[in-house]
Amino acid sequence: MDFGFTTAAYVVAAILFILSLGGLSGQESAKRAVWYGIAGMALAVAATLIGPGSGYWFLSLVLIAGGGAIGYQLATRVQMTQMPELVAAMHSLVGLAAVFVGFIAHFEIGRVSNYVADGGDVYALGTFAGLIAKKTAVEINILRVEVFLGIFIGAVTFTGSVIAYGKLAGKVDSAAKKLPGGHMLNAGAAGLSLLCLIWYFNTGGFFPLFVMTLAALFIGYHLITGIGGADMPVVVSMLNSYSGWAAAAIGFSLGNDLLIVVGALVGSSGAILSYIMCKAMNRSFISVILGGFGGPAGEQMAVEGEQVAIEADGVATALNEADSVIIIPGYGMAVAQAQGAVSELVKKLRAQGKNVRFAIHPVAGRLPGHMNVLLAEAKVPYDIVMEMDEINDDFPDTDVAIVIGSNDIVNPAAQDDPNSPIAGMPVLECWKAKTVFVSKRGQGTGYSGIENPLFFKENTRMFYGDAKASLDKLLPMIE
Repeated sequence: MDFGFTTAAYVVAAILFILSLGGLSGQESAKRAVWYGIAGMALAVAATLIGPGSGYWFLSLVLIAGGGAIGYQLATRVQMTQMPELVAAMHSLVGLAAVFVGFIAHFEIGRVSNYVADGGDVYALGTFAGLIAKKTAVEINILRVEVFLGIFIGAVTFTGSVIAYGKLAGKVDSAAKKLPGGHMLNAGAAGLSLLCLIWYFNTGGFFPLFVMTLAALFIGYHLITGIGGADMPVVVSMLNSYSGWAAAAIGFSLGNDLLIVVGALVGSSGAILSYIMCKAMNRSFISVILGGFGGPAGEQMAVEGEQVAIEADGVATALNEADSVIIIPGYGMAVAQAQGAVSELVKKLRAQGKNVRFAIHPVAGRLPGHMNVLLAEAKVPYDIVMEMDEINDDFPDTDVAIVIGSNDIVNPAAQDDPNSPIAGMPVLECWKAKTVFVSKRGQGTGYSGIENPLFFKENTRMFYGDAKASLDKLLPMIE
């Protein structure tokens, strides 16, 4: 096969990836969009395997089969509640791949340079080595910069994603923590990396590349440990962007146009999504990507009052008498796998002629769109799933608001306490409803460790217990 066929296949694959990305913007088109992505990836892999320089296609097939088998096992075993940490883990692998490819490209540059200097035949080299051999000295220096940036972005992505995985999986404390020196350590590591770039550009040696890799690994680790649990959905999106730029850098190093295009698509879309989420949370985009730079300081306001519990019969009575109901799902619903029970509750209430809707906060759950996916899985009608800006003004006219496993996104401290870690973040103002029921396992503060005054308000009742078990008790009582 010639380069013309491979280029044409890559163009078609790139179009399919663009269609896939565009289709994921809506729930109704998301399933079709996924198939576009699968078809694009299959075409890209096939074109690469049969294209020029594919002498190791059998080994590639073996590796693809092995990786596919592992991926299949993970996909069939992972629970929906584990999807956020799985995504973070996948990002770490992209970053690690960028580091390995960068190191291989560095050693290949050295090998080819020595080979050509000794009078070797350029045309006897493989595809990638041949491309290196035909570059001028200036182009080799440009390639070194591309390799350097690919390794830097990949290393930051790798350790950052590992820490994000740990926080999302509960293996690492979700609270924001920094080493003594705080942001100056990150700045120092970034400055050291810049010096290593100059050093590597002038000498082409491995040592500056190695030192930069260690500095970048530290930056990724320290950036994400400095970001609290409340901002983790933004972190996942941000790391998605980083993994895209790492892939694009690999594409430049390898001279692979499709990898550059796909990496740029992932990187730019992830960055845009991160910005949108930061705006929705009233967060500074720069603040979040720099590891929570700035932020509120001082003692948080004390919460007064007590949490008043209620049993299933009391919740059922209120729901049977209500005309309008708004349900606010959160990560607790995902943990309890209660979306099916929630869907059944909605069917019963709507059968009574009640106005039932869902209120979705942009960062509900631990992954962008987490709640939308769960509700779609439970076959909840799309037209009653509303975004925060569409429904927030309706709470004062709502009889019952039901909070299922949410904490930060319904926390009035975001508006009332300037020293709260979530101060200024737009929240769902469910406390303005006539009655609020909160389905919650216990009296803990939740993932981010922030106390919620909503639980202590006079019109709030705590419906304690596992969300699915609580709803299963409630369902038979709904007339």
